[in-house]
Amino acid sequence: MASSSSSVHNKNCQYEVFLSFSGVDTRKTFVGHLYAALHRHGIKTFKDDERLEKGKNISDELLQSIEDSRCYIIVFSKNYASSSWCLDELLKIMECHNKGKRFAIPVFYDVDPSEVRKQTGAVGKALAKQSNKNESEVGRWREALKEAANLSGWDVRKTSNGDEAEVIKKIVQEVSRKLLQYINIDVDENLIGMEQRMQDLCSCLEIGTNDVRMIGIKGIGGAGKTTLALAIFNKLSMDFEGKSLVEDVKQNASNVSLAKLQEQVLKDVFMDNTVTVSGVRQGKRLMKQRLRGKEVLLVLDDVDNIVQLKMLAGDTNWFKPGSRIIITTRDEQVLKEHKVRWIHDVGLLSDEEAIELFSRYAFGKDIPPQGYEKYSREVVSYAAGLPLTIKTLGSNLCGKDDVHWVCTLLELKPIPLGDTLRKLEVSYEMLEDDHKEIFLDVACFLQGLDLQDAIRILESCGFDAEHGLRVLKHKSLITLEISSKITLEGLPSVTIGMHDQLIEMGKNIVRREHQNKHSRLWIQKDIEQVLAGNSVSEATKCIIPKINRPIFLEGLGNMKKLRSLIVEDNEQLCDRLVNLFWFIYGRLWKHDITRWYLPNSLQYLDWYQYPHWCLPETFEANNLVELNMSHSNIIQLWEGGKVMAKLKILILDNTRLKRLDLGLTPNLQRLHLKWCFDLVELDVHGGCLKSLVLLILNSCWRLKSISFIEQMESLVCLDIGDLELKKFLDYIITGHSINSLRVLNLSYNRNIEVPSSICSLQQLRILNLRNTCIEELPENLGQLECLEYLDLSCTKVKYLPGSICMLKHLNTLLLRGCELLEKLPEGVHQLESLENLDLELCINLRM
Repeated sequence: MASSSSSVHNKNCQYEVFLSFSGVDTRKTFVGHLYAALHRHGIKTFKDDERLEKGKNISDELLQSIEDSRCYIIVFSKNYASSSWCLDELLKIMECHNKGKRFAIPVFYDVDPSEVRKQTGAVGKALAKQSNKNESEVGRWREALKEAANLSGWDVRKTSNGDEAEVIKKIVQEVSRKLLQYINIDVDENLIGMEQRMQDLCSCLEIGTNDVRMIGIKGIGGAGKTTLALAIFNKLSMDFEGKSLVEDVKQNASNVSLAKLQEQVLKDVFMDNTVTVSGVRQGKRLMKQRLRGKEVLLVLDDVDNIVQLKMLAGDTNWFKPGSRIIITTRDEQVLKEHKVRWIHDVGLLSDEEAIELFSRYAFGKDIPPQGYEKYSREVVSYAAGLPLTIKTLGSNLCGKDDVHWVCTLLELKPIPLGDTLRKLEVSYEMLEDDHKEIFLDVACFLQGLDLQDAIRILESCGFDAEHGLRVLKHKSLITLEISSKITLEGLPSVTIGMHDQLIEMGKNIVRREHQNKHSRLWIQKDIEQVLAGNSVSEATKCIIPKINRPIFLEGLGNMKKLRSLIVEDNEQLCDRLVNLFWFIYGRLWKHDITRWYLPNSLQYLDWYQYPHWCLPETFEANNLVELNMSHSNIIQLWEGGKVMAKLKILILDNTRLKRLDLGLTPNLQRLHLKWCFDLVELDVHGGCLKSLVLLILNSCWRLKSISFIEQMESLVCLDIGDLELKKFLDYIITGHSINSLRVLNLSYNRNIEVPSSICSLQQLRILNLRNTCIEELPENLGQLECLEYLDLSCTKVKYLPGSICMLKHLNTLLLRGCELLEKLPEGVHQLESLENLDLELCINLRM
């Protein structure tokens, strides 16, 4: 049997989760159930069943297991602190947590967080049993208990009314999401032979010579062109005055326009997010004018058209001498047409390099184990030196038995040597049915999306999205790339990526296996033919059309199995004009709404600029999980009322909505109503907001009351910016929000003041007070120990309280335009996590 795959994808983490707990209190109850739930979700978890609770020092092996884990779940209970073993575990866990790239989550079982933080009550009594220990050791335990208790976690008694099964479900969901965001995002973790290839390319680059060079990297798909370009970019970018990496030019040029890519280059090189490019001609002019002033390293990845090069790197005279432009492409002719002098051919892997790369993904080591040498060489021979094929096959054979290996070789044998896609397809065939569906959805629709958005879409269609995406990641079928953006929940944004060869393979599978059934439609011409030509198939599951003729709306009703419909916005000028016409036309045209049909099978509906004032009467929506109709004509959901019991996410930003009966959506979790300027009333009754975790009411100026916020038991993110509030609303701070609220936006409410009670929000990570008239902050601000982001831009603050220096997790502090600010606290240098401090236009600041 081949070994487990965990070490392949993250050499430093053998386990995804380490459980720290008191066996006396929880082994056979809460922890036992939690471990089983983690195991069911495919999360590799370490649970030490051999520990002695008292009288023995923690072993070196256990310390190593902590270091080899990514996430730590610390289950605090009444007897936890009575065990020196547990306390030593905790010390090591916090040490690893503070080093970064690992994270700890406290769970408070039958104890209050304050008891752990202050070592009082049952926790204090348990710790008193350590009186025979030396004082310094007990002191370190006390600090670790306090630090861990201040982390964002779960109080079992106050979550889901103490229903342990529901609490465990939420913990597993959070851990799954975090693991997807933190693991396996390094580009060069398992590179083989890259050092030599980088040296060869550097000989063309000749860094330091006073000329401008464009260097092309050519090769077939999956040969490693992008990997080589990224490795060079990572290695050399610090040697240049400006840098920009434009990934997947071919795909992005068709999705967001070349003007947006020009804008990206200028923003990257000059580190200026205010740059805007309205069209390609303006972008070309700006690039020619501005790029001459800096030595630039520019990487244009996966170019397939000469127009792309003319608009993004038109000529060497656009750039300052010393600049280097690296272009990757499958088409050498594009490079020659652009007169690129240096063209570097990516060589395929040698036999030995291929074996080493395959072994790392299949066995977690550089060479095959005994008994697998022959099998490995046979598999590698079919991959023909292509890194993508080698990685994918290795990941899929990891942990499989001999029978599986033999079957795979039999499948590979009849495939012609040059047929790369069919070799990759062997990995697809090994997937479970649900994972095949997720793979095809990513290939056809979801690549390039934010991870959380993709998870929501897939979950709304009934998939276990976190587990499925983790499987695809482990099998090298998708990538996860972290960005500098922060999600609404205060987490780092992560984008789903997929190699273009795999995208091509997925679309070929859809075309071939679902011929004439149209299981997925993504090409506008095909969609128009299907909807207008009465050839609609009941097998259609997902489509992304640009609907601009009423006739298409009638054809949708025949798609009896349609689960996802995304009517997308396109930023190209002609499409914006069509959308504008359709938006105005929708207001004036007297639709025969009875001829509109939306299939009741729909689970995910995203319709930008929906033209009608309500949903069709024939649409029951009894399967709908997410509804997004932002920037639309909608005034009310229904003419009358229908209960949508399965609806979890409702997004109606910038609509004409006037009233909304939330009793029709009893299980709603996320509600987006930003810029609903006509909204007067939200009808709240019957405990319909108990499940709501995110509420956005930004700029709903006419809304009469938001006192219903007090009823929310699970709220994590609250955006009530620009509501013209006259004062701070005390009911924001409730017994529930103290333990749950992570994001609070009060920006543009000019008359509010911030009370000291806001500092009781123990889990708050993001606080936005931009453009308010606050003159001072609470002196106890330092009690917000989880705070990571604080925006005080354009406020009237004159000074910051000294306790702000206690915010050891604060990453971003924005003070732009604080014209009355005179000085910063002396201990501001103690903010060890601070990376972004904006002091622009603080005209009275004395440094």
